[in-house]
Amino acid sequence: MVTAEQAYIRTELERRHQRLQGALKSHLADRGLSALLAEVDAALSRIENGTYGLCEACHEPIERDRLLADPLVRFCLDDLTGDERRALEQDMALAAKIQRGLLPPRHASFSGWHVAYCYEPARVISGDYCDFFESNGDLLFLCGDVSGKGVAASMLMSHLHGIFRSLGDAELPLRKMVEAANRIFLESTLAEQFATLVVGRASPDGAVQFVSAGHLPVLHLSGESTNMQGSTGLPLGMFSNAQYSTHNLSLQPGSALLIYTDGLTEAQDFGGKEFGIERLTNFVVARTDTDPETLLADCLTNLKEFTAGTQQADDMTMLVIRRTSGTPSV
Repeated sequence: MVTAEQAYIRTELERRHQRLQGALKSHLADRGLSALLAEVDAALSRIENGTYGLCEACHEPIERDRLLADPLVRFCLDDLTGDERRALEQDMALAAKIQRGLLPPRHASFSGWHVAYCYEPARVISGDYCDFFESNGDLLFLCGDVSGKGVAASMLMSHLHGIFRSLGDAELPLRKMVEAANRIFLESTLAEQFATLVVGRASPDGAVQFVSAGHLPVLHLSGESTNMQGSTGLPLGMFSNAQYSTHNLSLQPGSALLIYTDGLTEAQDFGGKEFGIERLTNFVVARTDTDPETLLADCLTNLKEFTAGTQQADDMTMLVIRRTSGTPSV
């Protein structure tokens, strides 16, 4: 029986088959195209006879994220040759380099704002998403988490980056921007793939509005208090007609927003206890007047102490946006 995921992959393979057949009609076609067409046809046959996704050496399932990244994969990691392993390692290193290139500077100042982040993948590449840039005189900031891990998740992260970079200067209201991104994202992902994220716009006068698409509560650090700002809509990639509302805040100089992914709150100690939102909130409430870099460093130190003796299980990202005196950036 063909699963929904395999049906999606079959559609993609059929498209490749048609493109390759068209390319082979060109006088510039080479033997490599014929070999690639044969691989595509062989993968389609495996779907039809029920053996697709099974390693041809050990007959165990091939890693799911590898299949999503390359539907022609025929062997699981354990059955790759030495040369194939080295080639895969080189590909992963290149993917990690490309992904790092998509990240913004570790910290930056905009007119009226200072922003910094911490980005720690659990593996070579990450499914967390973090970005900020100037958009029509405002600071546009984004932080989120796509479903899954590994190669497939990193591809979705790169896809989100391209979507929002393209929409950033479109002068759309924030909720309309997120709704457009949701439709684009949905059309190019599998049914079970989605992304939770916060998308916000900060103006030089201290006004902030943001959409939280199914993401964890944003922490508003102000004075000696910490307030939670919850989700305003569903994660991206679930329903094409999803609508989103916005949180609207006015931050005074010294106030800040802390956005984070579940790699922070779901990190566990040696006994299996989660770090949790309550622990995070209690920790940062005494640091509401701390600059973003110091706040991130302190949170990271506290997390490392809590999880001492354990291995990082999930990608972890923290983003801090702090209102300054309003002095324009240099």
